[in-house]
Amino acid sequence: MLQTIRRFGLMLLVRPIAQLMFGLDAIGREKLPKDGPAIVAANHNSHVDTIVLLCLFPSKLLPKLRPVAAADHFDKGGFGSWFSRNIIGIIPIKRGGAARGEDVLAGAKEALARGEILVVFPEGSRGEPEEMTRFKTGVARLVEFCPAATVTPVYLQGAGRSLPKDAKLLVPFNTTAVIGDPLTWTGSHHGFIDELRAQIEALKDQAPPLRWK
Repeated sequence: MLQTIRRFGLMLLVRPIAQLMFGLDAIGREKLPKDGPAIVAANHNSHVDTIVLLCLFPSKLLPKLRPVAAADHFDKGGFGSWFSRNIIGIIPIKRGGAARGEDVLAGAKEALARGEILVVFPEGSRGEPEEMTRFKTGVARLVEFCPAATVTPVYLQGAGRSLPKDAKLLVPFNTTAVIGDPLTWTGSHHGFIDELRAQIEALKDQAPPLRWK
């Protein structure tokens, strides 16, 4: 029942609003994973990023899509937490303050083991519009845990200007996703992260000029 509510909530509420506000162009959409276990990794400039990525997939895959999100932002209780967990479908990740020996990626690993598709942001937190900060190794540890999972790089353009960090109002910039070829585990955390960042940088060079919606 809850999966049905989530699917129709995304289809009938979240997706139409996002398409109206952001346009949602996609280059290379056919390269997105058709099934899990898989990981989609993108640059991160805005809370809009997660919604944009969810809207790129066909409705039949929505129940399998699980965005990895910071617990301190999206799992603080109340309706916002319920909506994030049950409609957006987040896997909350604790940032800082983890207990000794605690695996903060446990929930994400369990999702991969179930054959789900993770949406991750290797930077860990939002940066300035159209700029990327240092990538962390969490995504490499996830694909090391599940080598069968491919990692599809995505460059998102425009979302950081529509709703940048600390902004309260949406601005109608068109948002474009440029999707690259999937990567597979290379055997090295830092080597994998370097390759992933290089691929997303290359996708940035392919993005069209920014425009108002």
